[in-house]
Amino acid sequence: MSNASLLTSLLQYKAWANQELFDPLTQHSELHAALRILNHIYVVERIFVANLQGIKHSYSATNTAETPTLAALQQAVQETDGWYLDYVAGLSAEQLAERLSFTFVDGDTGCMSRE
Repeated sequence: MSNASLLTSLLQYKAWANQELFDPLTQHSELHAALRILNHIYVVERIFVANLQGIKHSYSATNTAETPTLAALQQAVQETDGWYLDYVAGLSAEQLAERLSFTFVDGDTGCMSRE
């Protein structure tokens, strides 16, 4: 299995797991706390979308001041899952291995491969 195929498989599994996670939350007694955690994960994923594209993002922290509704967050996460799957499908092995420099929201620098 190629790296791109493995990455696509992992992202498909992640998208499925996100769906399985969001579905029962409508009945969760600690919904607000769960939404804050899920929103943090979403924000970090959006930051890395910007990093992968080499563009600036608008986030100054790894969460937002306002907590989104479950429906809005689920929609946004599904769109991001789709973006990652489409993005990976268009990358070569060389592009997957390419190292990218970026800046964390706290100002520290980092480096990662696209993979």
